[in-house]
Amino acid sequence: KQDMDIYERLPVPFGLVRFGVAPDHPEVKNVINTFTQTASHARCNFYGNVNVGKDVSIDELRRAYHAIVLSYGAEGNRSMGVPGENLPGVYSAKDFVGWYNGLPSCRELTPDLSCDTAVILGQGNVALDVARILLAPTKMLKSTDITQPALDALAQSRVRRVLIVGRRGPLQIACTIKELREMVNLPDCRPEMVAADFEGVSEALKDVPRPRKRLTELMLKTALETPGEKEQERRSKASRSWGFRFFRSPVEVLASGGRAAGIRLAVNRLEVLRLAVLTGEVEDVPCGLVISSIGYRSLPIDESVPFDSRRAVIPNSMGRVQQAAGLYCSGWVKTGPTGVIATTMNNSFDTARSLLEDMDSGALDVSSTRPGSQSISALLAERGVKAVTFSGWEKIDDVETRRGEVSGKPREKLLTVQEMLQVARS
Repeated sequence: KQDMDIYERLPVPFGLVRFGVAPDHPEVKNVINTFTQTASHARCNFYGNVNVGKDVSIDELRRAYHAIVLSYGAEGNRSMGVPGENLPGVYSAKDFVGWYNGLPSCRELTPDLSCDTAVILGQGNVALDVARILLAPTKMLKSTDITQPALDALAQSRVRRVLIVGRRGPLQIACTIKELREMVNLPDCRPEMVAADFEGVSEALKDVPRPRKRLTELMLKTALETPGEKEQERRSKASRSWGFRFFRSPVEVLASGGRAAGIRLAVNRLEVLRLAVLTGEVEDVPCGLVISSIGYRSLPIDESVPFDSRRAVIPNSMGRVQQAAGLYCSGWVKTGPTGVIATTMNNSFDTARSLLEDMDSGALDVSSTRPGSQSISALLAERGVKAVTFSGWEKIDDVETRRGEVSGKPREKLLTVQEMLQVARS
């Protein structure tokens, strides 16, 4: 029988499920229940508020445990690499999502929502989440676990139009149909598309796999079909709009008065291999808010762990870290930032399978005893690091749920590490 310990940088568990999943998608968070069952197992221990790589090194963990699984995701951003991307008014989607979801490091973001038009670069599910949160009527968000400061800011927001920009065409869009359908059905909001973007798309549909086909058909219907009377009426009454813009790449964020006031986009066309190539044309879109949602990047955790900085992953085969016996990885640090929660879950099962196979085959020697958390706890205590146990998290959970009840929300999140630690130790 083996013990299993979980180390987490924040005082609270669940990572991306707590801080990445949109607040109006509570059903996606049900995976928390499985995690809680595991964490409550007698042989499983949670140590929050421990920054692995800083508070304790991977080498120290390797001496204390037979095996280590690195599953710390992708917390870096791919940069646009264009002039003006550091202007006030330009945010990464990851930080913007972190802000409305209560990630402590994003609390100071306080984005300025006083402009009319927002441009989101990227067309994945995260981009659509951000667009939906910017445009959703506040009453839709009131009963979610969105943070109170974000709710207040969105209630005052003047953003009325969101453009979701991609460098390739409708057939290469990265979102899924559920997220698109939510945009199409968003109350008080009408779609605003460019018909020319969809030229030749319906002819190309016959060779496309079914999920992609259904997604594209919904896009075509929204963009090109004359809506029925009821939908026509709904659209004419809408005070907000959203739309995809295809075949566009950012060239520069334009400034006025020292902040973002627009974005210059290069116009692309798709070549045979579906590569976007520049046509030499550009177009300027006035906007006071630019959100870059072009992908996440994993970062190296510790110099003793191999890292492929070009692909931004830990080099591995089936989750076994190359040239590092007893070291495993799972999730986005293993595969790169692709797929939904179910994809990542299956991927972690594969890593667990590799680990169990190695125990069976003797490739992983578990015959000697290792001190595990005993020696690590001593190291942490020596360094003044106070770990938060799962029962400490349960205190936080309890306070958050009680605070939420007052305003009819599932929870009102604590927003600083300091508050979390105070509650956990109360």
